[in-house]
Amino acid sequence: MKTLLFAFALGYGEILVILLILLLVFGAKRIPELARSLGRASREFKDAKDGVISELEKEPGSPKATAQEADREEKAAEPEKKG
Repeated sequence: MKTLLFAFALGYGEILVILLILLLVFGAKRIPELARSLGRASREFKDAKDGVISELEKEPGSPKATAQEADREEKAAEPEKKG
């Protein structure tokens, strides 16, 4: 496993060579478009992930929903304890 991780360790020289190859292959006009579309795809993935997580948290019986219900019950019981 460690050898696999070291295979992807890139230094400054390797990154520079990759960027130069990208510049030659796609050209200066196309690279900003590619970066924009990559950013949009990343944002869409993050939004979808956050949506799934929030739906799972709303589901009854989930750890977060159970904790929220316990907090609500605790706050509702506080005035009864004081009175």
